Amino acid sequence: MGCCTTPPPAGALRPRSPSSYRVLAVSAVTESLRALEPEFERAEGTVSVWCGGLSGVPDYARLATTSHLAASTIKVALLVAAYRQADAGVLNLDTEVAVHDDFASVVSGRFVMDHGYDNDDEPWDRLGQTASLRWLARRMIVRSSNLATDLVLEHVGYDAVAAAVAECGAVGTDLRKPICDDVASERGIVNTATAAGLAALFGALANATAASPRACAEMLDLLRAQEYLEGIAAGLPAGTGVASKGGWIDEARHDAALIEPADAAPYLLVVCTSGLADDASLTIIRDLAAASWAAR
Repeated sequence: MGCCTTPPPAGALRPRSPSSYRVLAVSAVTESLRALEPEFERAEGTVSVWCGGLSGVPDYARLATTSHLAASTIKVALLVAAYRQADAGVLNLDTEVAVHDDFASVVSGRFVMDHGYDNDDEPWDRLGQTASLRWLARRMIVRSSNLATDLVLEHVGYDAVAAAVAECGAVGTDLRKPICDDVASERGIVNTATAAGLAALFGALANATAASPRACAEMLDLLRAQEYLEGIAAGLPAGTGVASKGGWIDEARHDAALIEPADAAPYLLVVCTSGLADDASLTIIRDLAAASWAAR
């Protein structure tokens, strides 16, 4: 291309291989989501949005590269890294590993995870026993298990996650510490995500470029099976196909999804909110989902 090529719009994902998916109707999506901006402004927090088809160019983006505490959305990056390692033959997902609740801090020493800060009892029921990495990866997504997450991270490693994020073009998505490593958090070492980065991860999964096509299909099935549907899924008609992963911590609530309508092309919607009350965040996320659906 010549030197006068128009640069991509802010929030655009890294270009990918040609796709057969059509792009969302730009004017309809843009206008539909822009109509919600007064709601964002009233919220007195940060609302980041990325919405578009699978081409990598957003139909609507707002503060899409703003950094947020990742909460459990970071688990998607770890999932991709694990499956990429399995593709490369350096990790066997069917390997049985010890289930324990103490982990190395990235600062110093070890910490013990709090069972009360987890959403899934099943990995805890296996303390002192073993579980396969594949099963742990499933619990990490389907029930957002923190214990399963740190066990998978222990065997995958930070470098593999960074490589997966870079390959997917998920700028601003950084896994820097285990879940519940409070000493690291107190030192300012945190996991971060952006709406554009999460859209890149989900786009790479949908386009089967995050890992092998078979691995991407399996990961999307896990994301379709996840059980926390109070965000984007709640703003869509019942029965709509959704592969998603949300996350929440104090004053932060996010959701990222591949939405699969039966009557239109699949598309991506990512919403990251910080500094809002949880009810306000969920209302915004659902309103964005409904508006994107109406404009599909």
